[in-house]
Amino acid sequence: MNNKLIQWVLRIAVAGEFLGHGVFALQGKEQWIGWVSQLTGMDMESAAMFILWVGVLDIIVALFILIKPIRIFLLWAVIWGFWTALVRPLVGEPIWDFVERWANWGAPLALLLLIGWPKNWKEWFR
Repeated sequence: MNNKLIQWVLRIAVAGEFLGHGVFALQGKEQWIGWVSQLTGMDMESAAMFILWVGVLDIIVALFILIKPIRIFLLWAVIWGFWTALVRPLVGEPIWDFVERWANWGAPLALLLLIGWPKNWKEWFR
């Protein structure tokens, strides 16, 4: 019973994080568009389009993790959560902006480990 309860707490937490970020991205959060432009050299219009698609993907990830946490989506959430936390010091924000976002990748990693690390390639899609 405790395992299922912990899974649900983590599913809701991770889904909330990705849903919130997705909505910010769909709204065209200027700071994020600027960061994408700064890191990639994209013009602002291309960076805005990239952020829009990131928002769509974030919302898809949130829904999958809430409805059925498929391992490959959790792995993506770990990687993307780590990267988006790391972006902060890369664009000149304090290192503590990275540290305070460790839960962004730690929560999906905890859920992935709780569900069980896949033993083969097919299990990534279950």
